[in-house]
Amino acid sequence: MLIKHTKILWYHSSRMNVVWIIVSCIVCFGVYSDGLSGNGTSRPAVVNVGAIFTFDSTIGRAAKIAIQEAVKDVNSNSSVLQGTKLVVQLQNSNCSGFLGMVGALTFMETDVVAVIGPQSSVVAHTISHVANELQVPFLSFAATDPTLSSLQFPYFLRTTQSDQYQMAAIAEIIEFYAWKEVIAIFIDDDYGRNGVSALDDALATRRCRISYKAGISPGATVTRGDVMDVMVKVALMESRVIVLHAYHTLGLMVLSVAHYLGMMGDGYVWISTDWLTTVLDSSPPLPQDTMDTMQGVLVLRQHTPDSENKRAFLSRWNKLTGGLLGLNSYALHAYDTVWLVAHAIDSFFNQGGTISFSNDTKLQSVEGSNLHLEAMSIFDGGPLLLKNLLESDFVGLTGPFKFIPDKSLIRPAYDIINVIGTGFRRVGYWSNYSGLSILPPETFYSRPPNRSSTNQKLYSVVWPGNNVQKPRGWVFPNNGKQLKIGVPIRVSYREFVSQSPGTNNFKGFCIDVFTAAVNLLPYAVPHKFVPYGNGHENPSYTDMVRLITTGKFDGVVGDVAIVTNRTRVVDFTQPYAASGLVVVAPFQKLNSGGWAFLRPFSAQMWGVITIFFLFVGMVVWILEHRTNDEFRGPPKQQLITILWFSLSTLFFAHRENTVSTLGRMVLIIWLFVVLIINSSYTASLTSILTVQQLYSPIKGIESLKETDEPIGYQVGSFAERYLEEIGIPKSRLVPLGSPEEYATALQRGPAKGGVAAVVDERPYVELFLSNQCKFRIVGQEFTKSGWGFVSFSIPTVFSFFLIPCASCLFFFLNPNSVSTPWFILYERGSVAS
Repeated sequence: MLIKHTKILWYHSSRMNVVWIIVSCIVCFGVYSDGLSGNGTSRPAVVNVGAIFTFDSTIGRAAKIAIQEAVKDVNSNSSVLQGTKLVVQLQNSNCSGFLGMVGALTFMETDVVAVIGPQSSVVAHTISHVANELQVPFLSFAATDPTLSSLQFPYFLRTTQSDQYQMAAIAEIIEFYAWKEVIAIFIDDDYGRNGVSALDDALATRRCRISYKAGISPGATVTRGDVMDVMVKVALMESRVIVLHAYHTLGLMVLSVAHYLGMMGDGYVWISTDWLTTVLDSSPPLPQDTMDTMQGVLVLRQHTPDSENKRAFLSRWNKLTGGLLGLNSYALHAYDTVWLVAHAIDSFFNQGGTISFSNDTKLQSVEGSNLHLEAMSIFDGGPLLLKNLLESDFVGLTGPFKFIPDKSLIRPAYDIINVIGTGFRRVGYWSNYSGLSILPPETFYSRPPNRSSTNQKLYSVVWPGNNVQKPRGWVFPNNGKQLKIGVPIRVSYREFVSQSPGTNNFKGFCIDVFTAAVNLLPYAVPHKFVPYGNGHENPSYTDMVRLITTGKFDGVVGDVAIVTNRTRVVDFTQPYAASGLVVVAPFQKLNSGGWAFLRPFSAQMWGVITIFFLFVGMVVWILEHRTNDEFRGPPKQQLITILWFSLSTLFFAHRENTVSTLGRMVLIIWLFVVLIINSSYTASLTSILTVQQLYSPIKGIESLKETDEPIGYQVGSFAERYLEEIGIPKSRLVPLGSPEEYATALQRGPAKGGVAAVVDERPYVELFLSNQCKFRIVGQEFTKSGWGFVSFSIPTVFSFFLIPCASCLFFFLNPNSVSTPWFILYERGSVAS
């Protein structure tokens, strides 16, 4: 019985132990499982990534090798994916938007978490919509179209530099060499159009522009004849600065045609985007005939800092390719893109992310179709993986690899290359931080940014035609529209503007200034002069200016004053000659004969002085005669004493002494006044006897307004309207047509049917007075204006020319022109100089 109970107890005890062991195992397994999950043991053995690009292209051949080598390096590095193998599935897009879309859809039917590519910007625009829908990040190492960075494509990441920065670099080069207009030759697809649009914007901020855009069809059927037609049109343009933005096949064809047409010679400037350096870097030495077509071209290349890792990879690359394929910057970016994906996936798993997919409800409506679109699914971890991609920060072969808020890579920079002989040389760098420099951009990152013009430097360039002098950048075009420039036919003062008899040629001061300014401009301004006027009298300048608004003239050149009513309808340049209304009147020479000693003071002044002499004498007599015996005596003697004392103080020769305090005070004050009178008289008399004195009853415009005498003005001048506006009746205004009429009317005077004065602009008056010595300017200049050239008030070709033209005009103004008449400067040759 005891044994039986003992067996029963043993049995229950054993059963309880087994239960506790099982429970403990379950608890421990759960804890252990959680712990491993938190440390990444739930990572899959393999993670799939797709890659879409063109295998047989210049970029694709190098990118394929770079991607494969990067995958090997990632999988051999245990610190990155911690045991998970990265598998990259390659898909050839053949630069086709359709094949790229098919390849993307094929990837979406598999468990890929990201796609490297596409290479083409055209393909990227197409398949980015797939990326947005299925939340799979696409990382392109070669699609440079700036519009791909827009908010429309949140799942598209560019792991290379955007053309926005490349075009900013080109615009800064153009500004550095002081060119104003460029011609853009581009492939007419998303890549070409959007790149040129970015160039246009970058040039506009620097007051430059694209004068002509030559698009070429992106199809494979483009022939040399098609390119020839485009290049012939370009050769007829005035600009000689050409920016080439294309793919390498078309780009080389354009350069070949340009060389055939003589467009790679002296005077031309060719700037190529980085497609050309990709060809130069990737290919073994090109044939000499190919190199001959690109001599003197400036090319950009994405800058990658020198480093030990880069040099080691280059050595490894040469062993892999046997020297048959060069390493270009896009291949380096493709290599770093694989590492970017690996780092982001590693962070994704560390944050508890899992690779899972769910059906897209939007595709259920097409279920059952032959396309099998329902097989595509949404990557649930797409937002988290995208976040990790954007937050990645590491150093790759291309330098620091990090995104800024607009999804662009930090520190965009380019090498500036000059193609010379059988190779090329670097002439400088451009970076978004420091601009143009001859030092690598890395040397400036530790300093404060400084984009001043003095810090912008490049080495000398050998331009097309083996020319080391900077090309002017423009020529007179063969097909350019000639601007119609109105020129007044003047009858008087032909020194300013005059027409050669029987021709449409003009000469004169204003024409010379205009011609000299045009010759200094950095671009051509084809124009022809159109005469205005009947040749019998000076035309109305206001009417001539108004013809610009009707389209008869594009501008007006001449002695046109800048006045308010004209500026309301047209634009003027900065004034190139000072001008303002002045009054000219006849004068009389004052007599300097025997009675000249009376002229220092007027009759009124002589009377006042006499009264003061008598008054002071009486005051002194009143104060002195009671106590001073010298001021006593008979009335007649006292009167003589008063007169003698007063007059003798004029020469400080008075003999009478003053004894009273008040008398002495009065005498001291009076002697001080006498001193002033003597000094003034002496100075005035000296001037009268040594300098010829001129006199005119008219003192200026105000004294002229107070009279009712006639006033002369030049026919066609704005002076007539101005005089009416200040209150002078029109009946008093007399039109005069020539300097001879000026002289005749002034000599006759109002009494004989002439005029009292003439009101005209200062340049005309100075020229008139240079030959007429009987008249002079009276009063001050009472208006402030100038002469300028005229254009329509809306932007036109002529308006675009006016801004730099006005700056050139100031170049001609002699520093002494304020005090020296214009005609003296003109005769000395100041304009020509």
